[in-house]
Amino acid sequence: MSVSSSIAAPVSLGAPRRAWLTDLPVLLVAVVWGASYLAAKGITTTHTVIAVLVLRFAVVLPVLVVAGWRKLRALTAPQWRGAATLGLILSGIFLLETYGVVHTSATNAGLIISLTMILTPLAEAAVTRVRPPRAFLAAAALSVAGVVLLTQGGGFTAPSLGDLLMLLAAVARTVHVLAMSRIKAVRSADSLSLTTVQLGSAVAVFAVIAAFPGTGASPWATALDFGPREWAGLLFLSVFCTLFAFFVQMWAVRRSSPSRVSLLLGTEPLWAAAAGIALAGDRPGVLGLVGAILVLAGTSWGRRTADEDAR
Repeated sequence: MSVSSSIAAPVSLGAPRRAWLTDLPVLLVAVVWGASYLAAKGITTTHTVIAVLVLRFAVVLPVLVVAGWRKLRALTAPQWRGAATLGLILSGIFLLETYGVVHTSATNAGLIISLTMILTPLAEAAVTRVRPPRAFLAAAALSVAGVVLLTQGGGFTAPSLGDLLMLLAAVARTVHVLAMSRIKAVRSADSLSLTTVQLGSAVAVFAVIAAFPGTGASPWATALDFGPREWAGLLFLSVFCTLFAFFVQMWAVRRSSPSRVSLLLGTEPLWAAAAGIALAGDRPGVLGLVGAILVLAGTSWGRRTADEDAR
């Protein structure tokens, strides 16, 4: 049994065209996630992390409930429990990432979170007791090397509290991707309903935290302080980086493998750099350009390796 076929949903990956139909939406998720660093840093401070997270999720949750009410009611008790469990993991990811971005640079955040590319196939191998193909690990290592070069242009700083939080976020991302493929109850459920329950569980966690004193500004006060620019950033994070991204991830992980999905999402730092160049005037330099090429080469090699292993 291969590392891909032991985890993936029962959908054939033999046809390259069908594989790319799955890959392209996941790659688009990496693009919007890459842009999310600038958006999050533009609207979040140390005192508004919890408030922004509550608002980010609460904006899209009512729309999801109304749109998928019929299928949401059709979920079984095990499916509710499975989706709620995924939501608890998701809340941890967002807490770690948001506090991490506030306490470190976007450059460090993009580099460290990309370690999910390595952690996921290693964790998958540990769970299934199947050794990952060497070519896949080499492709992931090539991508990480590219990320290192890519971020050198932005100035990699000494490790900080934010760096540690981003490392923990990479671990949490790995757990989330694996859990989506390992929790049997959620495999046959409607993706929109599962996404709704996940986000509902996460916003409940954030709302409980926000109710405690000393956790920063309230969501209501933060919303009142927002201007058009902050609301635009919040809607981008809510609609594209939250709703669209996790719907696609849940859809793709059941048609591919966790390692393949994670490798595609690992191009996120490349898109973060592109957003920085286009919107913030960053200049990656020669090393950054070489790193971008290595990231693209590594992800392309990894996809081919995953396809060959699945066949």
